[in-house]
Amino acid sequence: MTASAERVRFPRRVFAAGNEPDPRFTLANERTFLAWTRTALALTAGGVALESLGLDLQPGFRLAASLVLIGTGTLTPPLAWREWTKTERALRESRPLPGAHLGVALGITVSVVGALVACAVVLR
Repeated sequence: MTASAERVRFPRRVFAAGNEPDPRFTLANERTFLAWTRTALALTAGGVALESLGLDLQPGFRLAASLVLIGTGTLTPPLAWREWTKTERALRESRPLPGAHLGVALGITVSVVGALVACAVVLR
């Protein structure tokens, strides 16, 4: 790749660092980012559906679960982008890969939503 082509790659602070890694690793990192983005879309859609369908659930818990899903769906893409940049820089600089915290956060969120929906069912 020419020097001029590297200058136009976005984000510059990622692609200006280190050396070009094996393309398979970069593409795998990108697929992971896109998977998190699809997950965010599903979380947002689930939150909208939960509230819009007007299910016979306790309204307060149903609304809380919907807001948690929509909020998490909104926050996931920027966090996924942050993890993508950290991983890509580590690949380019031949450093150990950073830990992935997004999966843990989403796992906790889904557990909280499950508990809220269970309460909504029990208390209807």
